[in-house]
Amino acid sequence: MGLPATFLWGGATSAHQCEGGWNAGGRGPCKRDYMTLDENKNRLLTYIDDAGNHCFMPLGSGSQLPEGAHYAVFDDCLYPDQEGVQFYNRYKEDIALLKEMGFKVFRMSIAWSRLFPHGNEAEPNREGIAFYKDVFTELRKANIEPLVTLWHDDTPLYLDEVYGGWQNRKLIDFFEHYANTCFEEFKGLVNYWLPFNEINNVLMFLDMFGQNPTDEMFRAAYQEMHYKFVASARAVIAAHHADANNQVGCMICGVPFYPATCDPKDIMLSHAMWEKGILYSSDVLCKGEYPTFAKRLWREHGVQLDITPEDLATIKAGSVDIYTFSYYMSSAVTTHSSNDIVGGNCTTGVRNPYLDYSEWGWAHDPLGLRYFLEKVYAQYKLPMMIVENGLGAVDTVEDGRVHDSYRINYLRDHILEMKQAVENGVNLIGYTSWGCIDLVSAGGEMKKRYGFVYVDRQEDGSGTFSRIRKDSFYWYKKVIASNGEDLR
Repeated sequence: MGLPATFLWGGATSAHQCEGGWNAGGRGPCKRDYMTLDENKNRLLTYIDDAGNHCFMPLGSGSQLPEGAHYAVFDDCLYPDQEGVQFYNRYKEDIALLKEMGFKVFRMSIAWSRLFPHGNEAEPNREGIAFYKDVFTELRKANIEPLVTLWHDDTPLYLDEVYGGWQNRKLIDFFEHYANTCFEEFKGLVNYWLPFNEINNVLMFLDMFGQNPTDEMFRAAYQEMHYKFVASARAVIAAHHADANNQVGCMICGVPFYPATCDPKDIMLSHAMWEKGILYSSDVLCKGEYPTFAKRLWREHGVQLDITPEDLATIKAGSVDIYTFSYYMSSAVTTHSSNDIVGGNCTTGVRNPYLDYSEWGWAHDPLGLRYFLEKVYAQYKLPMMIVENGLGAVDTVEDGRVHDSYRINYLRDHILEMKQAVENGVNLIGYTSWGCIDLVSAGGEMKKRYGFVYVDRQEDGSGTFSRIRKDSFYWYKKVIASNGEDLR
């Protein structure tokens, strides 16, 4: 049977990890512009307190800045996201490389603060509008379909500082205005939209990084997600109103949960993790309503949502057209004690003895991709896209070449299982590998590379930003040209 002739092959990036130009063209800052790394590669936010001291705060601590403090850039610190890999200045060169590979689709994000520096302005920054119009036009000239994420972990800093970020209902209106602006300004250039990246990871991160997260942290997470659900639904409604050709998807951090043993308690834990981690968000976005088990989840942490009948009506009217998700690894969970804990991709669990792991503790589990595709498609019957999948690894340049057979092997294994899912009846319309051009990893590292194109940017901030085609570049070009048939 094979893949449909219309299958969308491509790759994915985000603005804050590749774009750079953090203070160019009228762009306002976001919190990620103030993230540095310590000697142990932990991400830290830098700020100055009310006494003028230079201070550091661990990312993910959930803490607000002390009263009177403000985010600041320190001369002796490196801020990887500020420069990314200079896509802002090199997008024509990068799009030419994507065209050479034969891309049908390119997933990228818009930096909200490039269009609205504070996030709440009435009128957009025209320089930001012009930049993205140029990018989308360049993609169209290359016959590449843009797939655009509106929010990829980069809320304008002003909205975080003044309004408290997504804990404030007012952000729904600000986001709706931003989304409407995009739909109107880029009409005819973009038809595939994703309002939020990995919308479920607010909960997933608590399990991974929370260190015994409190009920208060869970209450905040569920409230943030509700406001985002309403904002997403409003964006879906607005996109359909702006252009009947627009297709809007959810974007879920896709992690299949396995019971680590056949103990019935482990089976039930796996079931509960699927509900909380995946189905809670997916049901709201795809079915337009909270699932029956939502009240149980809320009861576990004393959640009392700020939720209105109008919210529920909006959610019902704004369900998505397609189901998109990221997939890197599976997770094994157990009720039994274990000291062999591994984690990645927004989750943590026990080591699965049947799988191999990367140096970052990520499981190599291509069968898990097929499992997720088939389980989720049976649940929602919506067209699906894999919009992130890839291998983060250390690449070495030898005589001007990068021989990344390990990446080719990883992608081949996953594409084979993806094709089997299609054979088994899943309506899969596209695949975009993550970080198709090397970018700053979510952990702030450059040595953890994903791309088909190597970027000369190093951990210490050195490098020319020159681009080198890896072996996987030529392999993926062959895969696309054969529509997934030639995977040698």
